[in-house]
Amino acid sequence: MIDALVEWLLDLPPWVALLMAFAFPALEASIFVGVVVPGEIAVLIAGVIANGGRLELWQVLVAASVGAVIGDFVGFEVGRRWGAALLEKLPKRLVKPEHVERGREALRKRGAVAVLFGRWIAALRALIPGLAGMSNVRLRTFVIANAIGGTIWACVVGSLGFIAGKSYKTVEKDLGYTSYVFIALFVVAIIALVIRNRMKKNRPSSPALDHS
Repeated sequence: MIDALVEWLLDLPPWVALLMAFAFPALEASIFVGVVVPGEIAVLIAGVIANGGRLELWQVLVAASVGAVIGDFVGFEVGRRWGAALLEKLPKRLVKPEHVERGREALRKRGAVAVLFGRWIAALRALIPGLAGMSNVRLRTFVIANAIGGTIWACVVGSLGFIAGKSYKTVEKDLGYTSYVFIALFVVAIIALVIRNRMKKNRPSSPALDHS
């Protein structure tokens, strides 16, 4: 399915590919399309087309950035209002309840950090905005993290497609490996924070100075 979609995208007129570079990231989290088809595919392909001279790279990066940021904001609002009901309708083989609860717990504790790291995890990218809305993450916190994370993600993925040219499949695979690296770093960061907090709690308080 994915390979057929990629070949179809490569044959599209440039303006349609540009529209897809906006639409796929926008729809990824807003209506959970990314659970089935990751939005990075359209951005990679648009970068490949830009490599061939049929699009400008800056056009791809702007379209993908705007789509990613808007889509995740819509996903946040959808999650805040109707998240629980929508998650119930998603197939359990695609969205496991225990993963959802872990994601919500991470968002409640880490907020912006979880939003930033979630952007790079293909399996969670479509869910993180909705889960953030369900987990009562502050709107200001989400907006800032989403704008930063969405722009960086779009620029990196689009640029990789441009640099790789026709070798986009290799880049797509490498992006999967990158996701695992980010997961590992996230886990290490959480463990470090937990250890630091426990050390602070166990540290004996200094006796008050006696001024009498």
